[in-house]
Order: sequence, then structure tokens, then C-alpha cells
Amino acid sequence: MSAPVRIRPVAPSRLLPTSPQPEDLAAHVAEFGPRPIVGSALIAELDRSGLVGRGGASFPVARKWLAVAGFPSGMAKPVVVADGVETEPASVKDRTLLALRPHLVFDGIQLAAEAVGATRAVLYVSRGGESLMAALAKAQRERPGGEVYVEITGAPTRYVAGEETAVVNRLNGRTARPSVVPPRPFEAGVGRRPTLVNNVETLAHVALIARRGAAWFRQVGTAGSPGTALVTVCGGVHAPGLREIAFGQTVGDTVEAAGGPTSEAGAVLLGGYFGTWIDARGAWPLVLDHEALRAVGASLGAGVIGVLPRSACGVAETDRIIGFLARESAGQCGPCHVGLPAVSELLHSVTLGRAGQRSLETLARWASEIYGRGACRHPDGATMLLRSALSVFADDAGRHARGHPCGASRRAPILPTPALPAGWR
Repeated sequence: MSAPVRIRPVAPSRLLPTSPQPEDLAAHVAEFGPRPIVGSALIAELDRSGLVGRGGASFPVARKWLAVAGFPSGMAKPVVVADGVETEPASVKDRTLLALRPHLVFDGIQLAAEAVGATRAVLYVSRGGESLMAALAKAQRERPGGEVYVEITGAPTRYVAGEETAVVNRLNGRTARPSVVPPRPFEAGVGRRPTLVNNVETLAHVALIARRGAAWFRQVGTAGSPGTALVTVCGGVHAPGLREIAFGQTVGDTVEAAGGPTSEAGAVLLGGYFGTWIDARGAWPLVLDHEALRAVGASLGAGVIGVLPRSACGVAETDRIIGFLARESAGQCGPCHVGLPAVSELLHSVTLGRAGQRSLETLARWASEIYGRGACRHPDGATMLLRSALSVFADDAGRHARGHPCGASRRAPILPTPALPAGWR
């Protein structure tokens, strides 16, 4: 693998305004100019840009759009869905982007609809943020005529409600639980029509590429991972919050931009709760580039870098997160309905010093057996996190398994594990 070419960090920010104030349509047009009319030619430009999705899967955007745009002429025309459901507890990127620059997202939705020939568009956001939904509705009313009307639909605040098949189910009047595929949404989605589901950050990048071109987009980042990404830096840092990073920065660069660690760092959670724990010594020089991250079994995922102080216990933090993920499963298959609660219960016993040494072998075996067998990727994400924890925090896990309870389990968590509202509608 060739080393990624390092490019200077992005300055100024591309996606975020200099002032943390919501941007109205007039300010948006003054900053970016009117939305261009590009049509289907935009797909080729997106291909040249190398843009991949920012919702976690990092799938090439142009390839996804081509699949929807190539629908047979006898079928009903496509639907575009902007996915702004952000139930990853450690992330704030999507809600912040929607609150501050809604018109950039709306531009991306319109450009997508034009490119794939869609006649219906939906902005799908977490229910409960009434002020955000009101601001988005106002932003929609300010738009000029002649555009595809963007419906704003609320989703239940459940961890898996933003998965694309769960989005389609919700918009089809069913519960917001993931479905077994195929068919994928691009084949038969909302109303059985070809459906393009893109994360809202992805669509904001689209709106910039349509104006400034693929070459401009590639001015920052690396050859294999061009452009920028929104990243939430959280945990043991002096200035937690949202940062826009250029691919090619290191994890250490990004943490230092957030004020640096509050104390010596022990580990980093990269990618969110479906992510990977990495020892701080290995994480700090790690280049944020898709290929470089894949080489160490990691990804940027939901755009989260969580810093765990060395004084904290990674076993206790993982115990809380796995418990959260077990509660948040859709419960539609054995790995989620039975497997994750069993894993959570045993891991909690380890944390409390109530399980023997063989419990660690059992957890590793269960993680292997569960992976790849779920109705969706939820159990895969949970077990990937668990396996990384059993490796990175092996010393602490072994000590707890020998009967020494974790004192950190009585302290406040470093990373959030909220109790989300019940219900799937």
C-alpha cells in the first residue's frame, strides 16, 4: 500500500460557516451563488471528484446515483431521500450542518433529484428536535418556485432508524426497523420506486462540487480520499465539538485542533459505536485516509473521534456502549434478540469482577459467531467494537476477569450512552 499524500489541513472550512449562526437563503446565495442547473452531467463530475458517502459506509456516490438514474423507463420515477437521522450518541455533525447551513443541504437534494430524474424528495430527520424541524420548514418555504418540494419527515430516535432500509420502511408507513436485503432501496424503495438515500453531509458536498467542480474538491485531502469531512471530537479533550478535517490529517492533528487531551490519552474510539478502539500510541500518527484506516481494520464511520484518558477504563466504557447497543437493536433476529443481550450481560459481569477468566474466551467466541449473521449490520458493528476492546484493553479485562472489579464503573462515563425514547414510529 502506498502511503497517502499528506495535504495541509483545510482552512477555511468548506461546509461550516465562520459564525455558528443559522444561515438564511440570502446569506447562502451571497456565500455560494445561486444553485446551478447541472442535470445528469453532475454524476460524471461526482465520479471525477471521488466523493464517497459520509453516512458511515463510504460508498462511491456516483456509483449509487447511476444505479438509481438507470431505472427502466416503464417504472415510476425515483425518490431522493436526504438522511439526517443522527442517533449516534457521540456525533453532532448532521444536526449541526442542518441547523447552520440548511440551504446547502436543500441544494444537494435538488441537484440529486435533477440528476436521477426524481419527482419526490424527502428530508428525513430525528423526531423530537422541534426547533430544528421548524427552522428547516422555514428554509424550505424561502426557496424559489420550480423546485421539487422537499417533504420534512420525522423519525423515531432509535439507533438503527437511520439505516437506509429502515428509512425506506418508515417512509412506506411501516416501523423504522432495517429490512433483510435484497431488494436494495435503489431497486425498490419508497413506494417500490427506485430510491436514492444519501446522508445530508454527502449532499452538502454535492452542492459544492456542482458549483466548483471535481478539481476544486480534490485540492485538499489525499489521492484516494479527497476532500473534507465533518468529525465530532469528544471524550477527554479540552474543546470537544465539531471539526471539519481534510483527509490526510492524522488523528493526533485532529485531537490537537480540539484543544488536545485533558490528560494522557490511553485509547481512541474511531468511527463511533460501530467503530474500533485503537491504543493511543498507534492512533496518534494514524492518517485519516480510507485506505490507511482499512489497513488497520478501522474506518471513520459516523465521523467520531472519542478520546479515552489513560486513567479511565476501556472495559467499563465498552460495557456501557455494548449495553446501549443491545437495548437499541431492532430485535428481529437471533443475533440481536438473544446474542447482544447475552454479550452485554457477560461483559458487565467481567467489569464487576464477577466472571472468570474463561469469560473472555466466551466473549471472543460469541463475537465471532454473531458477526455476519444478523438481519442487518447492527450486530456486526457491536461485535467489531467488542473485539477491538478485548484486544486494546486486554490487561484491564484480564484483571477484572480475575476477580478485581472496575472502579471506573462507578464514575460518570466518558462517552454518552443515553436512554433513547421507546417506540419505532
